[in-house]
Amino acid sequence: MQALGQKNAKPKPPIYDEESREGLRRAGRFNGQLLDFVRPHVKAGVTTLELDRLCYEYTMDHGHIPACLGYKGYPNTICTSVNEVVCHGIPNNTPLREGDIVNVDVTTIVDGWHGDSSETFLIEPVTEDARRLVQAAFDSMHVGIDAIHPFGKLTEIGRAIERFARLRGYAVVQEYQGHGLGREFHQEPGIPHYVPKLNPSQVILEPGMCFTVEPMINTGTWRTMLDKRDKWTVRTMDLSLSAQFEHTILVTDAGPEILTTTEHGPKTGHKF
Repeated sequence: MQALGQKNAKPKPPIYDEESREGLRRAGRFNGQLLDFVRPHVKAGVTTLELDRLCYEYTMDHGHIPACLGYKGYPNTICTSVNEVVCHGIPNNTPLREGDIVNVDVTTIVDGWHGDSSETFLIEPVTEDARRLVQAAFDSMHVGIDAIHPFGKLTEIGRAIERFARLRGYAVVQEYQGHGLGREFHQEPGIPHYVPKLNPSQVILEPGMCFTVEPMINTGTWRTMLDKRDKWTVRTMDLSLSAQFEHTILVTDAGPEILTTTEHGPKTGHKF
């Protein structure tokens, strides 16, 4: 995900032709395949550093590139965000424990095109509070995706997500957002998961646009804090739980096309 305000200039979002869309689809398919590969390994006793190693080897063995590794100095292949960590958690040697929730965020480059997606996993048994939060994060992503229509307003994505989360008593992170995707990792359009009161986006969603929808949903405050030591890990300001799901979306004449679907992951309507 991208920090809001990360870019000063806002070039027009690219509109991809059919050849480019096929490249994006290939990248999205592999990214979903990678999440399915690592899925059975996300369990109690496994370290996030081991998950990182598995994803690195699988990506390289298939001839593709881990997009996060070395990106702006990031040290690993994946991001693993546990419990109060909102995003950009760095894999380490701490084993996952029963009761944890962990977001695994993977981004790959396939023939020059990026695929980007994430899931929050429950290390059972978890509390009902954690389960409800994960459910709300998953559902809010799909609510945002369902708000996408060709020639509709980009702000409708954030409006739908914010309304859904607030009605369930949760807060939506505002400092980080979804982003355009293509041959670059982060590009226009930025996708806030709420509607900013000042200068809301005027972007109209055109067929051929590609971007991520990845709301970060918190049980407490929406505010976050950046780890001063590693300069990457983002936590909730009040150390409350946070959960996230992410898909890469292509806008088509028929509506939103999810590029990062998985065979074994949760589908629309899934109950955790």
